[in-house]
Amino acid sequence: MPTLLQLDSSADLETSRSRALTAAFADAWRALSDEHVVVHRDLHRDALPHLSDAALHFPAELRPAGAHPDPSQEALQNDLIAELVSADVLLVGVPLYNYSLPSTLKAWVDYIHVPAVTAPFGAIATQPMAGKHAVLVSTRGGTYDAGSATEFDDHAIPALKLILAGALGMAVETVVATRTLTERFGGPDLEVTRQHAEFEAAQDALAEAARRLG
Repeated sequence: MPTLLQLDSSADLETSRSRALTAAFADAWRALSDEHVVVHRDLHRDALPHLSDAALHFPAELRPAGAHPDPSQEALQNDLIAELVSADVLLVGVPLYNYSLPSTLKAWVDYIHVPAVTAPFGAIATQPMAGKHAVLVSTRGGTYDAGSATEFDDHAIPALKLILAGALGMAVETVVATRTLTERFGGPDLEVTRQHAEFEAAQDALAEAARRLG
């Protein structure tokens, strides 16, 4: 069965734009057939504990002598990696928090990025997610237009691409909606119009991506 792993990380459970957009993709995925499965992990409602031991960044054979990480965290890490590896497509809601990832999403990255398990390490070419697709849904409260002073102030998507594409070998595509706070804070009418247009275009792009990747 084609399986989608959907990750949400927004702390806004009522009006989140990233949640609305990941839902658009997930709904389109389910509509493809009764066989299309969505595994949903809400990283805000069910937050992962931060790694308590640096040894968990590596598999047992690469850990320093005497390392004894918490067995419950190691078991959780194994479950998260298995969940990821069993997915055909990864969908990640990435609201921009203080120019970077929500800490809940960063914690997930710390669990699943393990050299020699999900990423290469020296001569060990382990890369079980290589070639699989990841769709990043980037929502930003302000403007980050090309040529603007804030153009390069999004440090969330570059970090995720470094891990998912660079280390895990996934095929990553990004759908972006900016200006998501413009209407809420009384922005100019033109900017509000652009906010709605970007959001609607993102919804359409995600529905198309679900059909294409499913």
